[in-house]
Amino acid sequence: MMTKVELKAYLTRIGIPDIQAPTKDYLFELHKAHVENLPWETVDIFAGKPASIDFGESVQLILNRRSGYCFHLNGAFSVLLRSLGYKVSLHRAGVQPHGTEPRVNSFHLGLIVNLANDRLEDESWIIDVGLGDMPYEPLRLHPGIYNQAPFVYKVVESSVVMNGWRLEHDPLGSFAGVDFAPAVVHDIKEFIPKHDHYSRSKDSPWINLFLIQHRHATGSNELRGCIWSKREISGVEKTEIKNKSQWLEVLGDIFGEHLVNYSKQERDELWKRVQIIHEDWKKSNGS
Repeated sequence: MMTKVELKAYLTRIGIPDIQAPTKDYLFELHKAHVENLPWETVDIFAGKPASIDFGESVQLILNRRSGYCFHLNGAFSVLLRSLGYKVSLHRAGVQPHGTEPRVNSFHLGLIVNLANDRLEDESWIIDVGLGDMPYEPLRLHPGIYNQAPFVYKVVESSVVMNGWRLEHDPLGSFAGVDFAPAVVHDIKEFIPKHDHYSRSKDSPWINLFLIQHRHATGSNELRGCIWSKREISGVEKTEIKNKSQWLEVLGDIFGEHLVNYSKQERDELWKRVQIIHEDWKKSNGS
């Protein structure tokens, strides 16, 4: 649980002015603010200085004006929600990239919040602030189609784990979907080997990929190396970033990522490596 000072600092970090009772409306407000102000990113992994996914350290990461990926973001958000009085459960989950099969492999941390509605019946909500272009608002843990422009999401029964559920992404999204196991996980230990793989293994998809994403009310933004993609209802606009000052400006102004714990030399080295990988990619694609 957070101290009151940490709690207020976290809320300030995501642009929430005050502490309120743990209602459905406040849950929605918190979720939207979190995905708008804290991007999903591989910055620290790409830089070779991955942050711990210990819940307390993930909270401190955010309080110190940094961000992370699913384990950091959902982990810290679970602490925030519990500190505000919400009933939160943790679940093993697995992201399905396009062209692969569904899986529940603990490479993603899932969250469910259980609320009592006006009829004093339990309502369960899928909460996920750790998937970049995933839902802007919580989704009912109930089969259905949910339109959150510019994406449409589906909640269905999982085909890979008994009594589990699946969140299907829009076909235009960055991956196919996520499957969740129903059993409750009580701490972060289950996910530490997966984080170690993501952050240190030569086979990790993030070691050589500078990627940062965030969601907002009408779309999403992504910076993949030197390519900035803006998705809105009208479509996708892509911009090639050609110099360091523009790259840093997009990071700061669009994603709120100011690389506060990186020295000037480290920022220069990050840009040079991003640029080299981008040029190699252009050559391999005949650009």
